[in-house]
Amino acid sequence: MEMMILLVVILGLVFDYTNGFHDAANVVSTVIATKVLAPISAIVLAGVLNFIGATQISGVAQTVASGLVEAQNTNILVVLAAVIGAIFWNLITWRFGIPSSSSYALIGGLIGSAWTYQGADIIIWKGLIGKVILPMVFTPILGFIIAHLSMKVLYAYLANKGHGHGKGIFRHLQIGSACMIALSHGLNDAQKSMGIITLGLFSGGYLSTTQIPFWVIVACALVMGLGTATGGFRIIRTMAFSITKIEPAQGFAAELSASLVILVASFMGMPVSSTQMIAGSITGVGSAKSLKAVQWKVPQKFIYVWLLTLPCAALMGSLAYMIVSRVGKSS
Repeated sequence: MEMMILLVVILGLVFDYTNGFHDAANVVSTVIATKVLAPISAIVLAGVLNFIGATQISGVAQTVASGLVEAQNTNILVVLAAVIGAIFWNLITWRFGIPSSSSYALIGGLIGSAWTYQGADIIIWKGLIGKVILPMVFTPILGFIIAHLSMKVLYAYLANKGHGHGKGIFRHLQIGSACMIALSHGLNDAQKSMGIITLGLFSGGYLSTTQIPFWVIVACALVMGLGTATGGFRIIRTMAFSITKIEPAQGFAAELSASLVILVASFMGMPVSSTQMIAGSITGVGSAKSLKAVQWKVPQKFIYVWLLTLPCAALMGSLAYMIVSRVGKSS
């Protein structure tokens, strides 16, 4: 049992690391696209701020630990399989440069492994629908709308200003908004790894409650920061240059809109996707210029991937549970 608990902690941190480099694109894509910061500088800055954001507890960790499946009815193998399934989905999508959601990969892995273990009754459907499914649908739409309207306001402001004026102001403002998106990413995304590790410790009998231990907070914050600092350049290219042409004003509006929605969702305990948020916001600022300014095939492809992530990760979590449970019985 001790070995299983250790394995859950290690793989939970591995997932946290893959989450960091996989989702680095969400944090730095716009600031790189506008050339406000060089890629290495942007990634290092994001890594530091991801770490700081991850140390601030929101309700997301508790949602993952006890709000999606019945913690008292899970076992250590369920959690182990969930993390394995999520890691595999992250690596597959990273390999092909697809900006999928690490958040929903982990949740899908957990739902699939728990369902395989004890059936649908172990799922807390109210939590899954209210905290995951509905936010998954509506938060990127909200990010799109806020970014679109914000950009319309900025276009009105810049109408009587020179092009250089806009660039000068928004190059500085975008550094601040990039910091906000990095902080909000750490606040929401690292919480999921904290929650899954805590669930593993609880189901393995190491903890008596699902309260997040301090050492788990620090470990996940550190690993998330390191993962982000490593960078996912395959996905950065997709996010930064494929959806629409971004200048500093657009980058500022997209980052500010996405970070506001992520921050609100974090404190409501909703494990939302920063990938969806920044992609939706980038599409929003592009559409504010004109519909032709957006390469609509790119966000359309993202939507297909996002729709597939939960069921595909659930399938991987289910298969992983079948394998680890057989290995556990044979040993």
